[in-house]
Amino acid sequence: MTVKEVRERLQEMADPSYKEFNDRLIPRTAPTFGTRVPEVRKTARMAARHDAESYLQEAEALAGQELFQEERMVQGMVIGYAKMELKTRLDHLDKFVPEIGSWAVCDYCTSTLKFIGETQEPCWDWVIKWLGSEREYEQRFGIVALINYYVTDRYIVQMLQLFSQVKCSAYYARMGLAWAVSVCYVKFPGQTRAFLGQNQLDVWTQNKAIQKIRESLRVSREAKEELLRMKRL
Repeated sequence: MTVKEVRERLQEMADPSYKEFNDRLIPRTAPTFGTRVPEVRKTARMAARHDAESYLQEAEALAGQELFQEERMVQGMVIGYAKMELKTRLDHLDKFVPEIGSWAVCDYCTSTLKFIGETQEPCWDWVIKWLGSEREYEQRFGIVALINYYVTDRYIVQMLQLFSQVKCSAYYARMGLAWAVSVCYVKFPGQTRAFLGQNQLDVWTQNKAIQKIRESLRVSREAKEELLRMKRL
């Protein structure tokens, strides 16, 4: 598929009522068609099956230009769906990640990159490099990739150490970090409780992480009460 064909299909599948609802949830950093995510994914799978490399090169040539949000989603998802070597995927992602302009593009695309979970060790350094970015959605991308693919026995200690070191100032990066800590707590409560007792998180992120943990139905009432005492003033 070409970029033009992708755009035409996304426009064809657009739902005006969904667009109105979706635009209230997501910061308007780019125009939207109002195409539902399942249809975006279906379009991305089609593009991934039909000369994905040509499509990605064409999309990458539009770097810095304003595309519809769903078009960027397709670009990121194709990198996850298409068959290609690891280095090629990472090369394409190095061009795609700087184009992310919303939490939706970041999160939906990152959840499509299943290859990261299958190649954890080779991808580790590549993933964590994004944590050092000064750009909001590049940082969030690295954090969300860790949430999706590295909350495991092997990586939990390293992850929590990184979370204590990373400096997030932009809202959606900080929200991503708080979300990451909450996911770690649900899966590894002991290690994460110790982390919450001693870390370098800023006050807002520490307290937001505790709030998100307390909202979980998988955390006991007693644990939630204990966590309240770990909030900072």
